Amino acid sequence: MQPSEVDQFKVIDTDAHIIEPYDLWTSRLNVDKWGEKVPHVRFDEKLQEDAWYFGTERVGAGAGAAQAGWHQYPPDHPPSLSVVKPETWDIKKRVGWMDEHGIWSQVLYPNVAGFGAGKFMAVGDNELMLECVKAYNDFVADYSNEAPERFIPIMAIPFWDMEATEKEMNRAIALGHKGIIMSGDPSYWGLEKLTHPYWDRLWAMAQDAGMSINFHIGAGDMSIFDTVYEGSGVHANYAGFSMQFGMSNARVIALLITSGICHRFPDLKFVSVESGIGWLPFCLEGLDWQWKNCGVPIEHPEYDLLPSEYFKRQIYGCFWFEGATGRAAIEQLGPDCILYETDFPHPTSMSPGPATSAVSAREYIADTLGSLDRGVLQKVLHDNAAKLYHVK
Repeated sequence: MQPSEVDQFKVIDTDAHIIEPYDLWTSRLNVDKWGEKVPHVRFDEKLQEDAWYFGTERVGAGAGAAQAGWHQYPPDHPPSLSVVKPETWDIKKRVGWMDEHGIWSQVLYPNVAGFGAGKFMAVGDNELMLECVKAYNDFVADYSNEAPERFIPIMAIPFWDMEATEKEMNRAIALGHKGIIMSGDPSYWGLEKLTHPYWDRLWAMAQDAGMSINFHIGAGDMSIFDTVYEGSGVHANYAGFSMQFGMSNARVIALLITSGICHRFPDLKFVSVESGIGWLPFCLEGLDWQWKNCGVPIEHPEYDLLPSEYFKRQIYGCFWFEGATGRAAIEQLGPDCILYETDFPHPTSMSPGPATSAVSAREYIADTLGSLDRGVLQKVLHDNAAKLYHVK
């Protein structure tokens, strides 16, 4: 397949990240009421860079996620948004980048409050926490409405308060949001474990609304950054972090299936975001083996499917850089549960940077996936995501 042929597919990038403007919350919330508790950016004198703060607590670099096109390898990153590629945050230029690289539309995930919105809990004020969620959802809806065919907003929820979650879910759906982000490790935030019946209300609400639950990697315990040997080198450690976070979603998949969540909510869809797909056949084959070997059908005669069958019915995997392992996973699992992403504009995304191996989505699809059947490509690149997120 030639790169130009990729344009026959309206490629939906199922994991891209919005770069939150410095005034996202300070321009939308009552700063006179809450003061510096409102998420804000100020200059970090020690590290000589802009940084996000919740109150006095630094929660991340101001421009750390806007890495596409940056000249340094991660974890080195831009010191401010003033020096990054405008395509990472300016919506008109971003659409131009998408056209250039063969992407029709992007599903948008956050950065500042974490990939499951759990960092909002550090604000410490329940009313303000909810207002932060609402302000974020408003912003992403407004951003997406600037080019509604090109962006797919995914809502944050105040998952620490189920009553507020139900209200915010309905409000966000009315704004145009197409799915829900959720932490795969809510117990890290002091809440019930993912498998606890407490969450059944959330699953039921999402199922009734036709909203998928999207588990982005790194949406819980990030302490892995503190457990490595510094002598290994910052870049080697960062490479290790990336792969360990990706594999962590194997735990989420196992919990969704073995706890009976998939069985009890058969129409609810889940997405394992930014975790790759090459390992999925091993994971599911292992689950099937242990399922039978450990007597799960005897313990739970109501479970009428094998783990691999529950997965194929309800769970999707997302991939971006894989070659042979990606093709093999598609061949073994079939194309119906696979989504394509770029992770733009993150440090390990499919975005040209200092690494000479980085290619555009158009080139990657042509070179790496071009041998696949056109019908398979149509599902992986567009149809699966379009159905999941209710877009054309």
